[in-house]
Amino acid sequence: MADSPAVNGDASRLKWWQEARFGMFVHWGPVSLAGTEIGWSRGDNISAEVYDGLYRRFNPTNFDARAWARLAKEAGMKYLVFTTKHHDGFCNWDTKQTDYNILQTPFGRDVVKELATACRAEGITFCAYHSICDWRHPDYPLGSPGGRTEKPQPNMDRYNAYLKSQLAELLQNYGPLGILWFDGEWEKPWNAQRGKDLHSSSTIE
Repeated sequence: MADSPAVNGDASRLKWWQEARFGMFVHWGPVSLAGTEIGWSRGDNISAEVYDGLYRRFNPTNFDARAWARLAKEAGMKYLVFTTKHHDGFCNWDTKQTDYNILQTPFGRDVVKELATACRAEGITFCAYHSICDWRHPDYPLGSPGGRTEKPQPNMDRYNAYLKSQLAELLQNYGPLGILWFDGEWEKPWNAQRGKDLHSSSTIE
């Protein structure tokens, strides 16, 4: 396995990141069927109802995790960051927290698990992108398009527990992760206090 920041001390993490330099960043999910932007096109280019139903037809039978990892390696990349969940709320792993996930598609395979395994086999550090905001989840206060609408009965504390439970799954079942790349923290429902709590929570240690 490649030398990873997940298994070294704090001082070496930044050094690893600086020296790695070149990596692959992949946003991918059912929205590929529509050919529009992930997350942001929900409720904009595509109605939320149609967008949320795309997973029922998502069956990427040509997906080859090892081929992706080999491509990254042949290009000289040191790490791969993959979308576990974008702002649309769809989960590319076998999460127990929601049915809106890759195991409920016709494809029915755990893409995160396959990619993590393939990357390690090729000496590529596997990393996870995870959106803090979730415009589909009823407890998250803001919705599509682009976080510009408000949910009728949000519950941010309950959503925060959902977020922590999902991160615990990723860290405990798919790690070690070289990087956990958060996005969506710029929205109003999130704040520094929640960020510090997420970082220090024993739930995701």
